[in-house]
Amino acid sequence: MKSSDRNPAAILRSLKKYTQPDAEEAPAEAGNHKEYTIDELAREGSSTVRNVRAYQDRGILPSPEKRGRTGIYTDVHLARLKIIGALLERGYTLNNIRDLLSAWEQGRELNDILGLEVAVTSWQTPSVPSYLDYQDLLNDFGEDITPDVMTKAVKLGYIIPEGMRLRIPYPRIYNAGKELSEAGVPLDAVLTHVTLVREEVDKLAERFIGMIIHHLVDEKYGDEALPEGEDVPKLADFITRIRPLADAVVSDELGRVLEKSINKILVDRLANVLAHIEKNG
Repeated sequence: MKSSDRNPAAILRSLKKYTQPDAEEAPAEAGNHKEYTIDELAREGSSTVRNVRAYQDRGILPSPEKRGRTGIYTDVHLARLKIIGALLERGYTLNNIRDLLSAWEQGRELNDILGLEVAVTSWQTPSVPSYLDYQDLLNDFGEDITPDVMTKAVKLGYIIPEGMRLRIPYPRIYNAGKELSEAGVPLDAVLTHVTLVREEVDKLAERFIGMIIHHLVDEKYGDEALPEGEDVPKLADFITRIRPLADAVVSDELGRVLEKSINKILVDRLANVLAHIEKNG
């Protein structure tokens, strides 16, 4: 890398150019949103304004509340939008989704259905995001921040450019990366290993959720049906309590394995030192 490329101002310009979103995009307000304009809803739901309107026209997304000339959406709309997006990714057409949602709503209380949808799509993000500007990022990571590293962090969802600032969805993960970088572990190496860890965590989460669905839904309704009656709000309530249960299991198990791994590495290193002393003694 040229010495001029290491200049903080040069890095800052590079990052802004590399990650600058459309000028029309307004930065989101800090904290958890309960209400959204159509632009905010589309952004939070990884969709577009055009798609949101199309989903409303197809009857698969409820219309917003009108306040003057502005349509106001809620977390219920966001939950439905995320479900539509997930189904589209799996190859369903809008007609398929409309039929599926109609079947899902048949014979069930609307409040119970919406409650379950919100629980399914929102329980996994309890962290309150923080916001930084590009200079903060340079101050925290210095020369570790390059366009390639920035791209990797954005793809992993740990840094989200919003106008002239950056949203940090998971501040604890960001701070962990900062501490590792300060200790001398390159940020690029951290992100590479995080990618591998995420693959394992994905498998763990799928097994954990699969176990729950098997025992709470499949055993009663089969694997091609959805819960009915009072089981709908019960499942929604349980889903909201899954995270602390999962956190407890993963935290304790990770702590146990970390202790085991640290002890093994320490013992192996001591054995190597002793062997070296004996060989050269």
